Amino acid sequence: MNKAPQRVQGIFDGLAKDYDKMNDIISLGTHRSWRAKTMASIDIPKNGQILDVAAGTGDWTIALAKELGDKGHVTGFDLSSEMLAVAREKVREAGVSFWVTLTQGNAMELPYEDDTFDLVTIGFGLRNLPDAEKGMQELYRVLKPGGQLVVLETSQPDNPVIKPFWKMYFKGVMPMMGKVFAHDKDSYDYLEKTTEEFMSFTALADLMRETGFKTVAYQRFNFGAAAAHFGIK
Repeated sequence: MNKAPQRVQGIFDGLAKDYDKMNDIISLGTHRSWRAKTMASIDIPKNGQILDVAAGTGDWTIALAKELGDKGHVTGFDLSSEMLAVAREKVREAGVSFWVTLTQGNAMELPYEDDTFDLVTIGFGLRNLPDAEKGMQELYRVLKPGGQLVVLETSQPDNPVIKPFWKMYFKGVMPMMGKVFAHDKDSYDYLEKTTEEFMSFTALADLMRETGFKTVAYQRFNFGAAAAHFGIK
């Protein structure tokens, strides 16, 4: 699949206006509970430096900022300028602008020094990188020793009863909803394919260990439709 940065940026620029609405419709609101459950498992560095990669429209960036102390800071980083424009307004409305910086760029080449952040998060973004292995190495590079990486990502259910319904939903229902509600079936076809083709939760855990992360653990949601992975540098 073509995951060139220019193509991915164009897709998400086009989706930005309707992205939050469609995310709620497609996931039946469960993406919010996935993030809340993941947040509950993180030891937020109260006055630390946090990097939220693939920040999108800013929901996770804002949630992290609300948990910080006065000296902490969150950088929301995303490839799409249009997604960040939505995030910027949401950050302002949430009253956390003082603790948040929003930056556009390519996650394959993060513009930060080694050992910069106490916590790095990436939500529903790893599957959009052209090279997940290289992207994982970048996330590892910018973390401080002892810092934590948290990856929240869609996954594939392995329950034989649930799996056929999951496939039917993502291959048929989700692209059609994209056409009806967002008038953009092609982009939602892309999202379906990246979800279907992304590595399994066990393969992702293995990739984190191979990159150098320690005490790798994961938490699965909705019969395996999503998973949160945790690792320490």
